[in-house]
Amino acid sequence: MTYTAPVSQIAHTLSRIARLDEIAATGAFPNFDADLVAPILDEANKLARDVLAPLNAIGHKTGAKLTETGVVPAPGFADAYAQFVQGGWMSLAFPEAFGGQGLPKPLALAVFEMIHGANMAFGLCPLLSFGAIEALLAHGSPELQQTYLPKLISGEWTGAMNLTEPQAGSDVGALTTKAVPNVDGSYAISGQKIFITWGDHDMTENIIQLVLARLPDAPAGSKGISLFVAPKYFVNADGSLGDRNTFKCIGLEHKMGIHASPTCVMEYTNAKGWLVGEANKGLAAMFTMMNSARLNVGLEGVAVGEAARQAGVAYANERKQGAAPGVQGFATIIHHPDVQRMLATMSANVQAARAICYACGAAADLAEHHPDEATRKSAKAREDLLTPLAKAWSTDRAIDVTNLGVQIHGGMGFMAETAAAQFYLDARITPIYEGTNGIQAMDLVGRKLSGDGGATMSAMIADVRDTARDARATNQPKFVAISDRLDTATAALESATAWMLTAMKANRETGLSGATAYLRLAGDVVGAHLLTRAALGEPAGREADRATAAAHFFADDTLPHAPGLAAAVSAGAESLRGADVLWAAD
Repeated sequence: MTYTAPVSQIAHTLSRIARLDEIAATGAFPNFDADLVAPILDEANKLARDVLAPLNAIGHKTGAKLTETGVVPAPGFADAYAQFVQGGWMSLAFPEAFGGQGLPKPLALAVFEMIHGANMAFGLCPLLSFGAIEALLAHGSPELQQTYLPKLISGEWTGAMNLTEPQAGSDVGALTTKAVPNVDGSYAISGQKIFITWGDHDMTENIIQLVLARLPDAPAGSKGISLFVAPKYFVNADGSLGDRNTFKCIGLEHKMGIHASPTCVMEYTNAKGWLVGEANKGLAAMFTMMNSARLNVGLEGVAVGEAARQAGVAYANERKQGAAPGVQGFATIIHHPDVQRMLATMSANVQAARAICYACGAAADLAEHHPDEATRKSAKAREDLLTPLAKAWSTDRAIDVTNLGVQIHGGMGFMAETAAAQFYLDARITPIYEGTNGIQAMDLVGRKLSGDGGATMSAMIADVRDTARDARATNQPKFVAISDRLDTATAALESATAWMLTAMKANRETGLSGATAYLRLAGDVVGAHLLTRAALGEPAGREADRATAAAHFFADDTLPHAPGLAAAVSAGAESLRGADVLWAAD
């Protein structure tokens, strides 16, 4: 299976959307220099293209195995992970104090887009480490940080998140795993966790589990959960490894896709762990992990969509079927308008999703590091607004894009051995991970929109209107057409936003009925805005042509749906009344 990162497009998005120069100007990244971007992207592409992509089909066919001694990854994965660690790729965006390189988050996102695009099952392993690192940085004691962060940030150890139980999925407050205090200040953790991605393997000498559990005197529900760190092997005072902890993987799930990523059933029987943060305040620590993972899962959507796009382009240039004007004999299917439409749709949606994810990462850096308090506050609000869009809109589009990839391949796309089929199967988990996309829509309208009375969305809408105005001011026909589409779509989003704010105050269930349509509408408009912003003012050349084509096609293909989506937002509750007959038994 082949994959080559779209380095020039990624670099363009980093420059025009993530605005690395603005992030660097905060002074928080003294190690960053714009001249580093090209060599970092080039080297990451080599890892993705030459090491990880060739293992993708092998991993899909072979999968991980559970043996008496634990989980054994797919062939080649351990060697690939060793090269990943040797390259220092895990440490890019983390603090120097713990061995990180202290570089901007969007640059790390760009690297991990390549890793996921080449081999999503592999990329899930460091993705889980990201969540563990973020939780320990935000909530861990100095002792826990010194014990675990250097090895996690170097990649020498990996991390995993243990949240889900058979009866407690998105409703984590229903979990029953217990943590009983030990006399030495640690806790004895007992219970079972399911769907634990890369919960066990032998690629590293230690795996650090972040585990949600309930103390004996904890309040009921989500207010009574605590977060614990439990290493596979205990860490001695000198940093060496000691005895093995008692938890273990007792089963591997059999899944539609990502076969090479072990999804473990973990059993804890008086396993020793240490409290992270305050007792009964694990929800805040959990959301630190979840928000990190949500952005990275959105990035997975971008990556697997890009991989599917590349496979579609390659097949369309090879497969001959039918006739086309100006072509002697059978024409390759890339000459057929419907195939061109599908390829353009795939390309524009991937680029829009990439822009949303990188913009979210940039907002996170500005929220943490900008010297001006008001700017930090504004950036944090923008990050919070973009997170559900990055996760849900990007992964929904990944399903659309990989589905089109199968369609371009025709009958061959339905064959299990094709890359198109694997991309579709792998992508299907992304709208489910880290809170289903319906939950992301609820979060968008219930917390992010209603939480500040729509102020952050109003600021976003103002930015979109500025982009439409700037596009019109060019007097170039394509940009004027984009401006017209943006104006109409933005009016639809503004109307839907006003309705949603009123509905969420009057009757929450009424508002939630239109939440998914609202998220789709918001993602469409923000995606079009960012694509247009990336194209405006770009010097003549290939990237200018590509950026303008993406913005123009997306505006004509996607934005005309905005008024209909706005209608679906407000009509959702009414149409659901009495709809229970649709799922009632005969």
